[in-house]
Amino acid sequence: MSKSILIIGACGQIGSELTHTLREKYGGDKVVASDIREGDDHLMESGPFEILDATDFDALEEIVAYWEIEEVYLMAAMLSATAEKFPMRAWNLNMNSLFNVLNLGKDKKIKKIFWPSSIAVFGPDTPKQNTPQHTIMQPSTVYGISKQSGERWCEYYHRKFGVDIRSVRYPGLISWKTMPGGGTTDYAVEVYHQALSNGKYSCFLKPDTELPMMFMDDAIRATLKIMESDTGKIKVRSSYNLAAMSFTPAQVAKSIQKQLPDFKMEYAPDFRQAIADSWPGSIDDSAARDDWGWQAEFDLEKTTTEMLDHLK
Repeated sequence: MSKSILIIGACGQIGSELTHTLREKYGGDKVVASDIREGDDHLMESGPFEILDATDFDALEEIVAYWEIEEVYLMAAMLSATAEKFPMRAWNLNMNSLFNVLNLGKDKKIKKIFWPSSIAVFGPDTPKQNTPQHTIMQPSTVYGISKQSGERWCEYYHRKFGVDIRSVRYPGLISWKTMPGGGTTDYAVEVYHQALSNGKYSCFLKPDTELPMMFMDDAIRATLKIMESDTGKIKVRSSYNLAAMSFTPAQVAKSIQKQLPDFKMEYAPDFRQAIADSWPGSIDDSAARDDWGWQAEFDLEKTTTEMLDHLK
């Protein structure tokens, strides 16, 4: 493989694991990591790294030219809970970084783009169960509004300028390798850490709040799979629904108690409850399965075992 890959936002929850996976697959020298700050030792030492503000088009263009980049994974974003506190900063980062990459694609300076969307594009009027690929979207959060706008622009740039952009709507992501970055589904990572360190956890959502979730290994696999699929198989150029499992805080507590019987879950819902209430409980991802063969591997029990075994 001669192509070079750039990951923007490589120090984040998804970006860091994606960088390691791509470097293992294609070679460290072929995958350039970038972020606004330096990452951990492994990220910095396993391949090239550039300090980059994703909203700075000139700096991005210079890096793309210098490293002869062909593919870009744009993982930089301000997530749901944090974005509610800093709306304009979130909009600026989430939208301008996307336009920068789309315009490089339009100008034929890069060949292929991955940009993640989210279940945050859905809103209170969206069907809650088995949310379809094409449905009502009226997001009620800053993060969701930026992702919904981004989907429309991705579709436009593909149709108007032939930009090869590919996207999935990530559900809540669970990983033992990296801490979450300010999302509404973060409880599903924090709970495992607290279960082992304190034996209890105070959850910021109600016990019966069902949300779509995914183990990080599945998320990385889906990302690579959609990027490696033949162009003709990618029929959705906004973003594909992606699903693995759905559960509530009470269900994850019960799952943990099977291995740690003394674990206790408490509930103290905060502003994130309203965000979660506007999102689906489960997702229909049949379009991704039909078009490019997506299939999840991790359910809740397997995820709990992986999390507790590794965090121990």
